[in-house]
Amino acid sequence: MKISYSALAKVILSGEHAVVYGKPALVSAINLRLKFSLTILGRSSQDCKINREIFFISGKVKEYLINQKINFIDKPFNFEIESEIPIGRGLGSSAALSVASTSAFLEFYSGRQFEKNIINNIAFEVEKHFHQNPSGVDNTATCFGGLILYQKNAKINNLNFKIPKNIEEKLFLIDSGKPKETTGEMVEYVSKKSVTYIINKIEVETKNIEVAIKKENINLFKNSFINNEILLEELGVVSEITKTLLKDLSQFGVGKVTGAGGRKEGSGFLLFYADDIEKLIEYLNINKIVFYKFVPDSLGLIRL
Repeated sequence: MKISYSALAKVILSGEHAVVYGKPALVSAINLRLKFSLTILGRSSQDCKINREIFFISGKVKEYLINQKINFIDKPFNFEIESEIPIGRGLGSSAALSVASTSAFLEFYSGRQFEKNIINNIAFEVEKHFHQNPSGVDNTATCFGGLILYQKNAKINNLNFKIPKNIEEKLFLIDSGKPKETTGEMVEYVSKKSVTYIINKIEVETKNIEVAIKKENINLFKNSFINNEILLEELGVVSEITKTLLKDLSQFGVGKVTGAGGRKEGSGFLLFYADDIEKLIEYLNINKIVFYKFVPDSLGLIRL
């Protein structure tokens, strides 16, 4: 029997890095998915892929089942990963893998499906192994889907409103290049700086973007994007390459880094609001810059 689960990518609209310090982040799941599948490894099969990360996740799941005194059968497995999510670009590929694989291993070993809250909590422990000090925003968004106002150690707040069409239809994800640094390294870099003032100002912009979405206020939304990017640059998480790209793109609209960023090379994906969609797409195609249309997804984790 094959067990398959699919989890989403995510985009942080506001609150990058600030969320690590207990400030709110506004995050949306988007319609790029990662699929994780498990099958039983037959005795005669020799093609089980050895992967430390996957075996770590399976171990975390078994640890949970043991601690909760849930009966399970430990058995060998083959796994398969199919992903639409660019790796290491700030869109939550690691969290999608953690969530999808955790849910698959829970069912694979125990024979039953689990609630998203349980899956999310285990996936967060997995993310701690991968990223040292994650906030939990990535795994929460990819697990639950929709538009979420996330804050560490607080109840998950799935917002009861969506990004309005007059804003959503003009949003794009634009690749500034893969960061040389990991998410954990970027978080550690920020932690060594005096950032309280900047973090507090990012919190203000997060609230402004939430208000802009509620009231369908395009000008407030755009201004918050501009201010957000300035603050991320002050944090030092935006590379010179990315700053140059944003300057070149400014003729078409406004944008900001989404995710942990990067200092030496690329900074991952930008979230960009286009005033002129046709000219933006033409420019990106001519310059062979990878981009996606921003399409939110409210389904979250699903069993296939």
